[in-house]
Amino acid sequence: MLRFAATALISATLLSSPALAQEVPPKSEKPATPEIATCKKAALQTLHAKEPEIKDIYIDEDGATVAVSEAKIEDIPVTRIVMGEAYLRTDRSDKPRRFLCLLGEMDKVLLTFFTAR
Repeated sequence: MLRFAATALISATLLSSPALAQEVPPKSEKPATPEIATCKKAALQTLHAKEPEIKDIYIDEDGATVAVSEAKIEDIPVTRIVMGEAYLRTDRSDKPRRFLCLLGEMDKVLLTFFTAR
């Protein structure tokens, strides 16, 4: 009898409370992390100056790693290391490349580096 009363009480509580709907946010592009955005901007400026055919850089943020660092290159502190997969968008084809970016104090870009896969 007690088991039946507990089940009835739980059922009544669930049926009497209003259903909470989950709102699905509109699909939008995931905003870039500040570190990735800073690295992308610096890399694009440097690459576009040397190779004007490069129109954009796509960095796969879901697969990217942004690591905190306490390393130094001589006396220059490296505060963040960004590693991931990048595509250089040109008028021709996009080829996947490995991307490395070192950030120093005040998010100053110390190095951007791309390798062919």
